[in-house]
Amino acid sequence: MQSVEPCEFLPWDTAFFGRRIARVVGHRLNPQRVCAILEWCRVREIEYLYFLAAVDDQQTVRLAEDHGFRLVDIRVTLQCSIGDRRSGRSDETAQAVRVRPARAGDIPLLQEIARTSYGDSRFYFDPCFSVEACENLYATWIKRSCEGYADAVLVAEAEGRPIGYVSCHLLSNKRHGQIGLVGVGPQARNRGVGHLLICHSLQWFAERGVDEVSVVTQGRSIAAQRLYQRCGFATHSVQLWYHKSMGAGRAKVRS
Repeated sequence: MQSVEPCEFLPWDTAFFGRRIARVVGHRLNPQRVCAILEWCRVREIEYLYFLAAVDDQQTVRLAEDHGFRLVDIRVTLQCSIGDRRSGRSDETAQAVRVRPARAGDIPLLQEIARTSYGDSRFYFDPCFSVEACENLYATWIKRSCEGYADAVLVAEAEGRPIGYVSCHLLSNKRHGQIGLVGVGPQARNRGVGHLLICHSLQWFAERGVDEVSVVTQGRSIAAQRLYQRCGFATHSVQLWYHKSMGAGRAKVRS
């Protein structure tokens, strides 16, 4: 039986942040696994390591903290059954805002929104990543989503200008979907635009025969959790994101 390596190298993150980055395979630790992980990283000259940990394993949490992993986020996954989904808004927000597929010309404005929408994410809460690097990460992410990384990007438009977006992904079995990025511009927040986008994304999934949709957000983002709950989502799982620096220095910004 072929053995599974304890970590996987992340070439995209490595190229973007300018340091060799890997992720721990699996969600639990024991003393033997920790030794194998650290040796794997040493041999491959890994500079930074991500670890998504099981929240209910005391040994895993203790070992991660004892070996220099920094807690940077609580990862909350929510799920919604399409059959139980709630209808979209019919109030003045829905009347004033049009939701449509993204166009190539939207990308610069969507990138502006992305640069201000994810301050609760694990990268912003890790002092080893600069704010500029984090902003560029999400700006690049929404650009790639519009260019085919996502199966669809829906844009909320008001007065002819994009004010928000949601990206939609069909998973391999086509019966399960995932919401990727959700962003609303600063001037349009707290007006129901996020709710409208989520409702339209659920309609998009329903039209493609999807049974269940999931979305991931941060434990510190109570507003996002409440938004998804209002749209029919319920918490499915909670995990802990840890980062470990294997050397000194801050992440670089890709030019």
